Amino acid sequence: MQATGVRRLVVVSAAPIATVPSPGRPHPPRHDPGDGFFMRHLGSRLARTLFAAHYADLALTEDVVRASGLDWTISRPPQLTDEPLTGRYRTAYGRNIRGGTKVARADVAHHMLRVLEEPDSIGQTVGIAGRGPRR
Repeated sequence: MQATGVRRLVVVSAAPIATVPSPGRPHPPRHDPGDGFFMRHLGSRLARTLFAAHYADLALTEDVVRASGLDWTISRPPQLTDEPLTGRYRTAYGRNIRGGTKVARADVAHHMLRVLEEPDSIGQTVGIAGRGPRR
């Protein structure tokens, strides 16, 4: 990318990665500030156990992206679904979305394209999740 002059990079990671150690972040926080009670005490441990190798790869990927010198943004969704695009999702810089357990792949793609034009998202991790059930 640097050799061809491309500066902007947006990548997709996963919601639990903020708490996964990596060479660039050997002592990550124990909990993501956006995680609720369930994720703090059971969900994140279960996910890290089931997907340990995948999460280690994603944590390393995030290290490489941060060190790239590019104008990067990392999107961290929870469980991805095959639902259609809604354009209605929640986002937060530097944390997961409380109560956010799922999001449509199409909405993640929409968000990734949208942040290309948002200078405030450069150098940020962005939690994303669906709107949740209607009440």
